[in-house]
Amino acid sequence: MRRCLLALPALLALAGPAAAKPVTPAPGAVPFTVTAAPIERFRIRSDERRFGALEFRGGLELSGDSRNFGGISGLSLDARGERFVAVSDAGLWVTGRFVERDGRLAGVEDTAIGPILGTDGKALMLTGGGDTESVAMDGSGTAYVGIEGVNEIRAFPFGRDGLMARGAPVPLPAAAKTLPSNRGFEAIGIAPAATPIAGALIAISERSSDTGPTTRGFLVGGPAPGEFAVRRTDGFDVTDLTFLPGGDLLILERRFSLLRGVAMRLRRIAIADVKPGAVLDGPVLMEAERGEQIDNMEALAVSRGDKGEIILTVMSDDNYNFFQRTLVLRFALVED
Repeated sequence: MRRCLLALPALLALAGPAAAKPVTPAPGAVPFTVTAAPIERFRIRSDERRFGALEFRGGLELSGDSRNFGGISGLSLDARGERFVAVSDAGLWVTGRFVERDGRLAGVEDTAIGPILGTDGKALMLTGGGDTESVAMDGSGTAYVGIEGVNEIRAFPFGRDGLMARGAPVPLPAAAKTLPSNRGFEAIGIAPAATPIAGALIAISERSSDTGPTTRGFLVGGPAPGEFAVRRTDGFDVTDLTFLPGGDLLILERRFSLLRGVAMRLRRIAIADVKPGAVLDGPVLMEAERGEQIDNMEALAVSRGDKGEIILTVMSDDNYNFFQRTLVLRFALVED
């Protein structure tokens, strides 16, 4: 029987420490095979396709023959939504290609995995900086990776060196180092060219305060660097971000509660609002919880479908826990 809902042991795992992470392999790309089980319905036992402003376009439950596969926390896609670069919270790159048939996800091919390296060529996980939680790729092939624990962002010449790329620290404001060590840069992105903050690296903390009404974010570089805040509501924490083709910001959020279970939410923020000193908030595009095919949803990316639709891809972090799942879900943004 397939695990349709997050079981109680998995909920307890989310409340406490994650399962043991895999031992970091030697540097370099190691091919492996992914098995994909289709997810035909987003809502359990329902043929409903529309959820808020999104239309479900299918999904997959993934398992790999590498013990290092899992923990997906950040995702970058090419323009067509096929080739992907992901990071896991065990300090690993995961690369591959999504396969579609008849406009729906059908499998994953050409997959490889390998450790994320520091400037010295050593795996970040071996030097205490391997809790990689977010990734954003710019037009030149540079991959920016957000790292919890040490509250760093590193830049990798990924387009040139692939999984052998070495990451150099990005200069950050001193205030960034004051974020909680386990709730650091969960979400990063690069502002598109046709926006007022073009080229800025946007980084948002998962939750910078247990009791505060906002979480902290930073504009790094670009025309107007500085700090901003994102309003927190209904117990949700930030887990990733990306940008729509028109420039607006999308924020992926997760809520965990032993009473209410796990939930995911997507919010849209007007790009004109993203500036130093702002408190960001915006309409909810979609919210999902028990009864829908979700898990610990932590990764978000945007691409274009064959017919020009805006496609959102969301992936989950299974925390290397048997009771959780690695899911990849796709939705089309419906502009009514």
